[in-house]
Amino acid sequence: MTVHPGAGHRAHTLVNALLHHCSMLSGIGGKERPGIVHRLDKDTSGCLVAAKNDVAHRELSRQFAARTVEKIYLALVAGKLRKETGIIENKIGRHPVHRQRMSVSSVRGRVAKTEYRVLRSSEQASLVECTLHSGRTHQIRVHLHHLGNPVLGDKIYAPRLAKDFPRQMLHAWKLGFRHPRTGEWKNFEAPLPDDFKHAIALMGL
Repeated sequence: MTVHPGAGHRAHTLVNALLHHCSMLSGIGGKERPGIVHRLDKDTSGCLVAAKNDVAHRELSRQFAARTVEKIYLALVAGKLRKETGIIENKIGRHPVHRQRMSVSSVRGRVAKTEYRVLRSSEQASLVECTLHSGRTHQIRVHLHHLGNPVLGDKIYAPRLAKDFPRQMLHAWKLGFRHPRTGEWKNFEAPLPDDFKHAIALMGL
């Protein structure tokens, strides 16, 4: 599901669904993006937070900007990683030729940091837990592709490996932040969707 309306996607977005269920959303994002604090790529499943008022939106945005929000993803990738754990710190920017893609070789790249841990692996594929310490566009997909272990089902970065999967196998698994009013730490977890479970089984993990 596309997060908010844009070129070619005026309906059937998360914003449309939120407005159907909520009488009020924050107005900071404007008419196109009411309540939207952050986004997920269209084919990424999992946790996403939206704000119902401006006070919540401003405080949540501050936490995202300060990188105090906990964002943990699960990625099903091709092959076996060289190291079981690691930190990827490669700047990410727009690809100089392929404008749909991001790249670690961009001269205008911005600092990006991804911490990873292999949960299960075989010679064919690996299930990887990724903790984001920044929020660049396509960050996990670009960093894992750079390691030589692209996300399975990713039509942009690994089109040859995408045909057997309905979408990119990336799931925003856990999200943690401080409640914008009380300051209490809140943890949320999105169960694995059926297509992700099926892909894990397909890879024998």
